[in-house]
Amino acid sequence: MVLHRDIGYLVTSLLLAYCVSGLALNHADLWNPDFVIQKREVAVPRRDSSADLSKEEVAALDRLVGEAEHRVVDRPTADQVKVYYEGATLHVDYSAGKGLYERVSRRPIIYQVDVLHKNSFKPWRWVSDVLALALIALSLTGLFVLRGPKGLGGRGWRLVALGTAPGVIALALHG
Repeated sequence: MVLHRDIGYLVTSLLLAYCVSGLALNHADLWNPDFVIQKREVAVPRRDSSADLSKEEVAALDRLVGEAEHRVVDRPTADQVKVYYEGATLHVDYSAGKGLYERVSRRPIIYQVDVLHKNSFKPWRWVSDVLALALIALSLTGLFVLRGPKGLGGRGWRLVALGTAPGVIALALHG
């Protein structure tokens, strides 16, 4: 069927993007599919916690982690300083003489397809709806592409039933 073939060609790239994103999101408990979080500890000199930080001391922290400049400096406690950068933070504990530098960046490609998959970009909803309708049409027209013993009237109905079984079993187990 020409309609089945053309719909298939039309939705292939979006369907592959949704599949990759779906795999990533299904395992979000094992990893962060959207962001890469890099952490490293750094040694900092111990200092008197009662004294205010000078501009030079903050600039030294910037250099220590390889940042050109900071956005904000915060003092959560007398012993601690938190320095915020574009896409990163440095949490310094002067009493322990160490800091934790964390850089967060978007995971290439997967972040973008996850935005589409999760409909975080609201205007995309309409494209997603058209894709869903196209997949319904693709599924229904696919049922009738082959005729005879290899089609729906032959082994096809068994394969359709087999494909339905995992969902039915999962729902039965879920209760």
